[in-house]
Amino acid sequence: MSAVRIAALRKKARSENLDGVIITRRDRIRYLCGYTGSNGLLVITAKTALFLTDFRYSDQSKKEVKGARVNVMDKGDLIACLTKFPQLNQKNVKYGYSNSHLSVADRDRMQAALPEALLVPADKLLSNLGWVKDKKEVELIARAVEIGDTAFERVLNLIQPGVREREIAAELEYQMKMLGSSKPAFDSIVASGYRSALPHGEASSKKIKKGEFITFDFGAVYKGYVSDMTRTVVCGKATARQKKIYNLVLKAQKAGIRKVRAGVMAKAVDDVCRKIITRAGYGKNFGHGTGHGIGVFYDPIHTGPRVAAVSEDKLMVNNVITIEPGIYISGWGGVRIEDDVVVTSTGARVLNRAPKNLLEL
Repeated sequence: MSAVRIAALRKKARSENLDGVIITRRDRIRYLCGYTGSNGLLVITAKTALFLTDFRYSDQSKKEVKGARVNVMDKGDLIACLTKFPQLNQKNVKYGYSNSHLSVADRDRMQAALPEALLVPADKLLSNLGWVKDKKEVELIARAVEIGDTAFERVLNLIQPGVREREIAAELEYQMKMLGSSKPAFDSIVASGYRSALPHGEASSKKIKKGEFITFDFGAVYKGYVSDMTRTVVCGKATARQKKIYNLVLKAQKAGIRKVRAGVMAKAVDDVCRKIITRAGYGKNFGHGTGHGIGVFYDPIHTGPRVAAVSEDKLMVNNVITIEPGIYISGWGGVRIEDDVVVTSTGARVLNRAPKNLLEL
């Protein structure tokens, strides 16, 4: 598979009149050649693919890397080590690099290491790398989703007044690891009461109180692929207002899922969700996009296509995206509901099985 992916990228590079590409992002390196370590650099040219790492990853890289020649360098500064490959530093050679994910300082160091080469921004070439998943990738994401669903079910019996958010988050992450997750996909969100109005309210020392919303947003990592789900529950009985807000978000989320189909513009999915919430008078309380792609673990885990009002992405078969509208009322609380879905030619295949009806615990 690595050889196929590298060959496809090489072909795209030729179509952009590039002699090669220099890959520095960890998720893209893993996608292309299988390497899972934290220090690596991949150079793909018209005739070869060179992988660079340091001594710490010598055995690991030789075992994992496929489709590229492994070069173990004597120091960890891999950009500087490009000077050791004179075949890369030829006049009139043009290499693409990911300009939105490489700092100006690192770009300048790369140019210093390859003074004869012309470095050009290649975000257009690299931005959608890995957005379309193959069958195996969908299976790995589905397993990560299953881990998240099961872990969520297991922590529900811990919810009661007096329990701290961090205690529940710790148990949630423990359960995911016991089920096969290598790590959390991101810092787990467990936000209760007024803190549930914080879209990224990471778990705190706050104690849960009776009658409060609790928003969970978390994900597992299974064999390098991530899940990302959100559920909102109530500790005790829900009030009429809580039920109203929850059901409105649920209505929007389900409508967004129904809109998903290959060929549909991603912003059209966002528009369906946003209109429902806006017409109900809560448009100003929904300030983020409706979703994003997921795939290989990376920090942040968001990839494309982007499901937002400003997105120009079109959904394709085997994109895996989240659908996660929300309403956040400062000082009171908030609701978000999120599923991971596979885009098909006929609609969306929802991977999550965790219940979406309002749970009163």
